[in-house]
Formats: sequence, C-alpha cells, structure tokens
Amino acid sequence: MSFEEKSAWIMGVVAIGSYGVYLAIVLGMAGGMPLTDVPYIAPLLWTVGASIAASIALHAVFGILSPRDAGKKDQRDREIYRFGEYIGQSFLVIGGVAALLMAMTETDHFWIANVIYLAFVLSAVLGSIAKIVAYRRGFQPW
Repeated sequence: MSFEEKSAWIMGVVAIGSYGVYLAIVLGMAGGMPLTDVPYIAPLLWTVGASIAASIALHAVFGILSPRDAGKKDQRDREIYRFGEYIGQSFLVIGGVAALLMAMTETDHFWIANVIYLAFVLSAVLGSIAKIVAYRRGFQPW
C-alpha cells in the first residue's frame, strides 16, 4: 500500500471518528432541550482541532514506519489525489451553497455551523473513498 493510499485511509477514518465524537457530545448534551440551545461551539472547535492533530500524528507515525514510501509520489498518485479532491470539493460547494441559503433565510447559527461542518466531513470522507477505490480498483483518467 502506497503512502498516499495510507493517507487517504487516515483522512477518512479521522474525519468519521471526529464527527462521530462531535455528534455524541452534542446529542448527549441536548438531553431534553432543543438542539439549537446546546452549546455546540466548544465541542465543534475541539473535535476539529483533535482531528487535525490526529491526522498529523498518524501521518508522522506512518511516515516513520515506512520512511522509504513517505513523500514519494508518481504521476498516478498525483492524478488519483486530484480526482479525489475534485469529488470532495464538490461537497464543500454544496455545503457552502446550503449554508448561504440558510443564512439568507436567517436560520439559527447552530444549523448553519453544522451544515458547514458536515460538508467538510463529507468532503474528506468521500474524497478519501474515491482515492481508495481508485487505488484498489484501478484508475483510468478520461
């Protein structure tokens, strides 16, 4: 498995894990109150920060465990990376448009922030899935 494929796995797993932790915290704090009243900002910032730190740490660990592969990219790796990023970026655009529409309709900040966070998570997860599938099943650029 190339270092770039390992990187895709790291990004996908970390994104799913951190978002799952965020949801567990926010839904746990909700209890019987409406979700819009839950103090979501601190858990959101902490889980985003923790996911960035975990991603950096895991990349460092895998780089140390396989130093020969770390940092090496060939043309196929670059094309797969670009392909995965295109797929992931499309979900950022969708999330951005959704957040813009929600802001125009004066939706509560809780929902706008959560749509944006979900868009980032979907971007990372779906981009990672696209990269992993391209590595595993082959990649034929058009």
